[in-house]
Amino acid sequence: MTQYHDIRQKEQQWEDVDDYLTGLFVPDDPALTETLKSSDAAGLPQIAVSANQGKLLMILAKSCGAKSILEIGTLGGYSTIWLGRALPAGGKLISLEYSEKHAEVARKNIARAGLENRVEVRIGAAVESLPKLASERLEFDFIFIDADKQGYCDYLDWSLKLTHPGSLIVADNVVRDGQVVDPNSKDEMVQGIQRFNKKLAAEKLVDASAIQTVGSKGYDGLAFAVVK
Repeated sequence: MTQYHDIRQKEQQWEDVDDYLTGLFVPDDPALTETLKSSDAAGLPQIAVSANQGKLLMILAKSCGAKSILEIGTLGGYSTIWLGRALPAGGKLISLEYSEKHAEVARKNIARAGLENRVEVRIGAAVESLPKLASERLEFDFIFIDADKQGYCDYLDWSLKLTHPGSLIVADNVVRDGQVVDPNSKDEMVQGIQRFNKKLAAEKLVDASAIQTVGSKGYDGLAFAVVK
């Protein structure tokens, strides 16, 4: 019981610090607040990035001067809105979403945020949508991967085909509550991330690293790769 109490106390501290940082750096935003509310009301899973992580994505996209952004995994459009706000006038974001229901919710949230002219949500399996993007000769300055973990290796391969030197690729959920260090894990999502981390670390076309994260979303991590 003592060990459980200590863990829960630490998790509460993570949440308290997240709330503190959010209060300082992420002012109340009606569009984003309503995005989370409408996503919950529609029964979407509560797996969107945190407010601080969303703003970090926006800052990263702005830092690399991204005019074209690809997001793999839309959900309710929360991270999509953050990334869309990083775009300059004339910029474009394409977000890929497998679920038609999720895409419908996301499109309404994106429109409410005033980004419908910059953001396009495409429905379908990413492994089918990504080759179509390549056939359109599209190229992206920033790619955010946050979809089914078993597909991350495929998404990395396509990301490398859809970027250019200097493009930034960011992948979410690369620690999985620390389970990535378990070589005997039977969890398919953990196994998918383990394969992805190994593949990313060995990829010679990028400079890459990853960090652990804690907060209101628990214990996880982000990977970053700059195309050489």
